[in-house]
Amino acid sequence: MKRRTFSGARPTGRQHLGNYLGALQNWVSLQSGYDCIYCVVDIHALTTLEDTSGLQKNIHEMVLDWLAAGLDPKKSILFVQSHVPEVTELHTLLSMITPLSWLLRVPTFKEKVKLQPQNVNYGLVGYPVLMTADIILYKAEVVPVGEDQLPHLELAREITRRFNYLFGDTFPEPGAKLTSFPLVLGLDGKEKMSKQLGNDIELALSEEETVARVMEAVTDPARRYRDDPGHPEICNIFRLHGYFSPLQQDDLAAQCRTAEIGCVDCKKLLAQEINDTLRSFRERRAALAGKPKYITDVLADGASRARVIARETMREVKRNIGLL
Repeated sequence: MKRRTFSGARPTGRQHLGNYLGALQNWVSLQSGYDCIYCVVDIHALTTLEDTSGLQKNIHEMVLDWLAAGLDPKKSILFVQSHVPEVTELHTLLSMITPLSWLLRVPTFKEKVKLQPQNVNYGLVGYPVLMTADIILYKAEVVPVGEDQLPHLELAREITRRFNYLFGDTFPEPGAKLTSFPLVLGLDGKEKMSKQLGNDIELALSEEETVARVMEAVTDPARRYRDDPGHPEICNIFRLHGYFSPLQQDDLAAQCRTAEIGCVDCKKLLAQEINDTLRSFRERRAALAGKPKYITDVLADGASRARVIARETMREVKRNIGLL
């Protein structure tokens, strides 16, 4: 029997290269060896989203990218978090046994407070509790994550252990499966690739738009002129080349260090590599975009399958707590 894996993503709309390299490729590959559940965590999004007018469009666009990237609804369960209400019920029960001190020490909570001091809501504090509910509701054993999510997952393991200690062995402790590319820097070369920061390259861009975005990227900050020797070890464009043409990296590094290739040509080459890699993805996406009902049907079927698991889990949870 395959081990079950769960992962979710906030509905940010069209996905970018960071999502593709850091998560999507890994999610697709997991389908061959795991029982996969992938969720659009729209309730999580409400912790930072004050304007929800674009929420449904963002969900549609993101799932469109997921399917075009290779997530197969015949192999995996794809659904929207709020379409399985049992997750909020489990979240409430878990919140009763989770010490507030555990939540206040989470590094990402402190970061979010700095980013949105005007909106430090309960959901922001309880984000890891809802994340735990997402995972253990389906009794997932494996969670594919990037390094930045490890503190949340460790807290999920602590909450799971506490529940099992208080009410009996109910849930497996979820373990992390780190992605091959846990951190993809954006075009600024400093921060993680993010739509919010505007340093991303969307997967669905045209080839011409991709070239234009790559040409805006920061390269070697120590190289001021075309004839200056480069320092590929500190250049994010060189790092991005490694994701698309790893076999050519040694040659490219040598050309950079001897100024045989300049930053402009290096970026043009990267844009070409990205376009070559994403060409089939973009063709599939265009075909799926013409079938909006198909996306709706995939999510409805996924929610129906997820609820079968969720209802059984909640019956067990309530019996063990003493609510039944």
